[in-house]
Amino acid sequence: MHPNKACAVVLSPAPRPRLLLFRHPLAGVQLVKGTIEDAETPAQAAVRELKEEAGLSASHITVDLGCWEAGHLGQVWSFQLCQVNEPLPECWSHHTLDDHGHDFEFFWASLDQLPYADCHPVFRRALEFLTIALSRAPG
Repeated sequence: MHPNKACAVVLSPAPRPRLLLFRHPLAGVQLVKGTIEDAETPAQAAVRELKEEAGLSASHITVDLGCWEAGHLGQVWSFQLCQVNEPLPECWSHHTLDDHGHDFEFFWASLDQLPYADCHPVFRRALEFLTIALSRAPG
């Protein structure tokens, strides 16, 4: 399976980690995700997307969580667990130039209380895959 999308997964550093999500003003709650560009690895794409969509530039990949066929527009997502090397607030807004320029509202969600009802069906399925992948990840 060859991925064409990279998804940056960020967990809060806590005994009960929370997942970084954002609210797209037109498309609901999402994970940071984008297209893997030519000559770019999924890890490089995930770090780039995290910078573009969330404004987080001090990050690196710690674990490749695997790939998932989205069943949507031929997309295959590569989930990359990222560590951000700066303290993050409880919530923040970032203006992105991607997607014709929007303000994305970032927040943390408990892994056992993810906002499935606020997500597009593709992101609901992605979150289901991700929770399983995280439960199997080392560490």
